[in-house]
Amino acid sequence: MSRGRGSFEVGDAYVLSFNWVAPVRRADGSLAVLKLGVPESEHLYEEAAALRCFAGDGAIRLLDRDLEHGALLLERAEPGTMLRELVPERDDDATDVVIDILRRLHVPPPDGVNLPDVSVHRASFRDHLRYLPCDVPPVPMVERALSLFDDLCASATERVVLHGDLHHDNVLRSEREPWLAIDPHGLVGDPGFEIAPLLYNPDPGRHDDELLALVPARLERLAAGLGVPMDRAVAWAYVGCVLSAVWDAEGGDSDGGRPLDVALMLESHVG
Repeated sequence: MSRGRGSFEVGDAYVLSFNWVAPVRRADGSLAVLKLGVPESEHLYEEAAALRCFAGDGAIRLLDRDLEHGALLLERAEPGTMLRELVPERDDDATDVVIDILRRLHVPPPDGVNLPDVSVHRASFRDHLRYLPCDVPPVPMVERALSLFDDLCASATERVVLHGDLHHDNVLRSEREPWLAIDPHGLVGDPGFEIAPLLYNPDPGRHDDELLALVPARLERLAAGLGVPMDRAVAWAYVGCVLSAVWDAEGGDSDGGRPLDVALMLESHVG
């Protein structure tokens, strides 16, 4: 990636999250997005590696990278409105969009691509139980989720490249395709791991009975569309929702939000 001054015309940064992200115009006039993060960051490496695996099929393209300096140059999705615009009025349509995207993203991991296995998240459950046991999420729920997680990882019959955090704010309208995924976490594992974020989004921090009522139909549609047996889909959904609540607790959130609401809804259906 060129690091000379004048290489990009940089626009106003998007709303800040962990990384600094802004629209840019390249020297040839083409539009792109510049993402800056911690130099030599594992997260940026994994995002770049996942995007290379996807090769623009269902996700934005990786145009260039300079991981030593923590920089990614990405395709810009225009107009860039989020899939959340379809929720709740066209929720089935939104779910069908993510199913189509995930089917294309779930490619076998190519030789030489070093992405972490989804089993790395076991440490989050273990560390929470060891160092931060609390009422939200309840300890028995975390213990059950950890046991299910181990069983699901051990019994997986398929390992594909995973987005790892696909939800309604990470799918944008685009001119090249109707919708494109952004911001992959980059993992390898069972396709069922993708289900949970699609149940508790959008606005996972907000308790919302209307959105919670959409969960059963979403879950059934996702299981069928991704070819995940319903019992495994329910188990993965429960595990992923509890995992999100664990991460929220680590960040100081003592409420649990909709991830915990969904987990409680599913609890009696988990084998």
